[in-house]
Amino acid sequence: MIFRQIAHEDLGCASYLIGDESAGVAAVVDPRLQIGEYLRLARYLGVSIEHILETHNHADHVSGHGRLAAATGATLHVHALAEPDYEHEPFEDGWELELGSVVVRALHTPGHRPEHTAFALTDTARGDEPWAVLTGDSLFVGDIARPDLAVEKEEGARDIFRSLHARLLELGDDVEVWPGHLGGSLCGGPAMDLKVSTTIGFERRHNELLRVGDEDEFVARATSALRPQPPNFQAIVAINRGPLVQRTVDAHPLTPRQIQTLDAPVIDVRTSLQFDGAHVPGAICNTILQSGFGTRLAWIAGPHQEIVLVGRDDADALHAAELAAAVGVDRIAGYLAGGFTSWREEKLPVASIERLTVDELHERREDVQILDVREQDEWDAGHIPGSVFVPYHDIHALPDVDPERPVAVICASGQRAAVGASLVQRFGASDVLHVVDGGVGTWGRAGYPIER
Repeated sequence: MIFRQIAHEDLGCASYLIGDESAGVAAVVDPRLQIGEYLRLARYLGVSIEHILETHNHADHVSGHGRLAAATGATLHVHALAEPDYEHEPFEDGWELELGSVVVRALHTPGHRPEHTAFALTDTARGDEPWAVLTGDSLFVGDIARPDLAVEKEEGARDIFRSLHARLLELGDDVEVWPGHLGGSLCGGPAMDLKVSTTIGFERRHNELLRVGDEDEFVARATSALRPQPPNFQAIVAINRGPLVQRTVDAHPLTPRQIQTLDAPVIDVRTSLQFDGAHVPGAICNTILQSGFGTRLAWIAGPHQEIVLVGRDDADALHAAELAAAVGVDRIAGYLAGGFTSWREEKLPVASIERLTVDELHERREDVQILDVREQDEWDAGHIPGSVFVPYHDIHALPDVDPERPVAVICASGQRAAVGASLVQRFGASDVLHVVDGGVGTWGRAGYPIER
């Protein structure tokens, strides 16, 4: 049996290549937009990708099913309730697909979306019972899927409860769980782990929400702390349900002069250290060298907003364009040819942002305004007294701060603060400071005051 997990590290998405080497046949489940790894693995293993299976119409990333179908001629399969506008073979609960000695059985598990389906895998060469289940966006390592991206959240939570208890937990405790998302994805909650797999038995014993046996209590807990919905999830669903997308990202090189004439936000994808040292005035910091670039970009620039990319070099910018396309942001006005160095070589104006540690912030706390750009649940759990709260993705104008006084932007680690600090500077604050190497948690562990 062939079984490979392929992760999209930036978005925390997982897809799978499964099949039978001796039969020379394989299928891909939930393909990501960049399909090269599937083609490479198929060649390496000597199999033909003949089927593409979707667990559901994805809301957080653009599927690669169009590109993969064009490259391989594979048949597309998705639950009948998905109702896509592309040629496919719909299936219902209990449908089975044979890949040589491997049998894939559909388990309809609505909740995250009405059409959502998990796939139980049986290797008949070794036994007649499933040894693994691809849970898609239903059961994760340590968490469950969010219920509010297709239906009203209470309805979705009730469906997830029934799907978990009546379908997935009915599988044996030794059945391996391979989810559609890993830690960091917007489709789950903060308890989602970075581990790549688990088992039904381990989750039954240790997953906090699975231990809740009462449906009403489960619904209350599953819906009580949902973070904001991704801003472009409906647009992404429309792309994934619509005609097959086969095109690649089109990004053109631009000179510094051309960028100065464009009315489009500049997204700087270098590290925050490089950005803080010098950047194009008004640019927004969003590094591709840490996970979550696409997630942050979707908040900063919606699917209809043209953007300009600036990296260390052309390769950085082109990689960022591919990551942007994965979240439906494909209106790329261009990228700065030669990277930021070309801007410096033209001796054009640059801006900078001061960096300071948590201890340095404490020393200067009487002289600066503190802007906390984390999420609501993080703020509620503990924040610095006197700080102003605006999640980084809600900064669309200058927050409630004095633009003439220093503004120190803080989060949990410094990563979201980098984005927030660049936005605050973009909207007119004259003296912006980026709190690095930690955040509010670091402040609390140092013994400095915290409000809850």
